[in-house]
Amino acid sequence: MVPGPHGKGTTAMAENAQGSAKEERLRQRMEELGILEEDLVEKFVQGGGPGGQKINKTASCVCLHYEPAGGAAIDVKCQRTRSLALNRYYARWELCERLAERIEGERSLRQQEAEKIRRQKRRRSRRQKAKMLADKHHQSEKKAARRRVEQE
Repeated sequence: MVPGPHGKGTTAMAENAQGSAKEERLRQRMEELGILEEDLVEKFVQGGGPGGQKINKTASCVCLHYEPAGGAAIDVKCQRTRSLALNRYYARWELCERLAERIEGERSLRQQEAEKIRRQKRRRSRRQKAKMLADKHHQSEKKAARRRVEQE
């Protein structure tokens, strides 16, 4: 519980700038996955990166730490926006996504993109290089055959 105006306690997400429908979906998702607000350790740290002095001075970056019973801890750091409330929302959503990946065994979009980049950067085998060069040579021969015939 976070102290709200007039000394009344509010939930951590009640002051969220997101619409109530999105907030309710997030709460339902957290319930489905068994994430309780009490189990979350939330810290606010100063952000960094592009955005200049303002982003570096304000503590709008949200760090969430969640340690499920019998499982490995999950740490989420979010500074997508300059808004603390939005970053809290996005951090919780990311936490749900990561926990769902573990539970359901899905491969996340981020992992797939990382693997694609890794494959692109990987060196070609000798056979692949030889085939590629043979194809290039064949293509150059076709182009050479298209040239005008020089008359003597």
